[in-house]
Amino acid sequence: MTDYFQKHVDLLDKALDACAQRYSWSAWPENPSSKIHGEEKPAAGKAAFESRLQADFPLDQPGTTGHLGAEVSPYTRKPLGVRYPATDVPALYDAIRKAQPAWAQASPQERVGVCLEILQRCGDNLFENAHATMHTSGQSYVMAFAGSGANALDRGLEALAYAHKAMADVPGEARWQRQFGRDGVADLHKQYRLMPRGVGVVICCATFPLWNAYPALCASLATGNPVVLKPHPSAILPVALVVRTCREVLADAGFDPNLVSLVADERDAPATMALLEQPETAIVDFTGSPAFGTWLENNLPGRLVYTETAGCNSVILESTDDLTATARAIAQSLCQASAQMCTSVQNIHVPADGVRVGGERVGVDAVSRALVEAVDFWLADPRRAATLCGTLFDDSVQATVDRYREKAAADATILRDSAAYSHEEFPGARTATPLIIAADPAHREWYRQEVFGPVSFVIANGSRADCLADATGNARECGAITSHVYTTDDGFMQQAIDAYHAAGASVACNLTGMPINFAAAYSDYHVTGLNPAGNACLADLAFVAQRFRIVQSKVMA
Repeated sequence: MTDYFQKHVDLLDKALDACAQRYSWSAWPENPSSKIHGEEKPAAGKAAFESRLQADFPLDQPGTTGHLGAEVSPYTRKPLGVRYPATDVPALYDAIRKAQPAWAQASPQERVGVCLEILQRCGDNLFENAHATMHTSGQSYVMAFAGSGANALDRGLEALAYAHKAMADVPGEARWQRQFGRDGVADLHKQYRLMPRGVGVVICCATFPLWNAYPALCASLATGNPVVLKPHPSAILPVALVVRTCREVLADAGFDPNLVSLVADERDAPATMALLEQPETAIVDFTGSPAFGTWLENNLPGRLVYTETAGCNSVILESTDDLTATARAIAQSLCQASAQMCTSVQNIHVPADGVRVGGERVGVDAVSRALVEAVDFWLADPRRAATLCGTLFDDSVQATVDRYREKAAADATILRDSAAYSHEEFPGARTATPLIIAADPAHREWYRQEVFGPVSFVIANGSRADCLADATGNARECGAITSHVYTTDDGFMQQAIDAYHAAGASVACNLTGMPINFAAAYSDYHVTGLNPAGNACLADLAFVAQRFRIVQSKVMA
């Protein structure tokens, strides 16, 4: 039987080194271009995706009582027609219970090796999963290839590296000798065993379905815990593809495939609570809405709960030497994935007396125009607009845009209205460009929460100190995953860094020439766990270390 650990040990060593040194590295390609991959792989991936449509998804797992599935492509507005197993949860858990002992008894290296093989096989299926992600989450093809591909896989490998590191810190045995008075030397042989906590349930989100799936899967599975993946009902297929691969690898490695399973559901018949009610469920990983994330944190005593939700991500625009470049950097975030990312910018704080640009003071109105012009720049080319924005994953996002348009029309100023853009390949796609609203502290109840979708606010605060106080106060009290400061004043930059850190938020300064939403695996600690936008971090030792415990025996030698 293949020794998967030895097969992939170089990959693991590279990931461990990248985590230690925090440099730029990826184990998988981010670009789907046929110039890199050739023509065959992209075509085969698309054909594989299309073969899944209007058919039963091939997943043979216990507890199947029928089939379900109601995914609709945001691009074609037509049902995918993929039918997944409907699951009797207690029956599935009976099978998981039988699979668990052999996995717990496997060595950490065996388990890590299996996880490495899972990641590699998923990496071989990037093109099919890109189409599956595109037609469920609404991401563009390029974004889906990276978002459910390299970026998510790297987060999985990162978590796996930390799991390996945490388990390797515990020796298997030790010889212990000590003199106790006149009775001679106590000579003990001690053995240490890593014990899993129980079943890990991974609750995935709709817009980036594999962003937390890979790291949570690897963190729990490598440490000995069976895993049940519960996808969002709008985005089941990307997760189902991963589960199928997991089960194939486990079987090939001689383990029970029921160590990884899928529980799909539909909106009118949710399955999450049935999973949480199982006494064997010991670990819950969640990415999604702040409301449900907070509920999970507060209502599952005795379980480990890891959340990544959302907050009101901010920009403080205090001064810049190049307003056009700065505005374009911010505008790209407003457009990217139609602001359906947990790292999307929402609140842009500007001093009421304007922004220093070079040696001049530029007023708020002119700064706002620069931001609007920057958005229009990114959207001027229809192909670039499609690649950058993708679609709205659900009608509820359009309803949010419409609601804030009405609020702004009645009680504020619309700087840039939202409208559908024309998608050349999919004329029926559900699309929307950014809605930008002029606001001030009187509108705080609007922007002191995540507004999911392409809605943002240019907020005129009294001074740069007021901008900093408002933005960091919101981060502390309402949560933030990304924060940005643009300033040419080194003293203010340090003041802002200190203030954001005191609020439990990370901050980036003066980013241009790159997507400011980007969070790099092996280098960026994604979510601090210090503010309401989530209690976990992707990834650090704390993300994995409590997923197993240590028992020991000691015997007189």
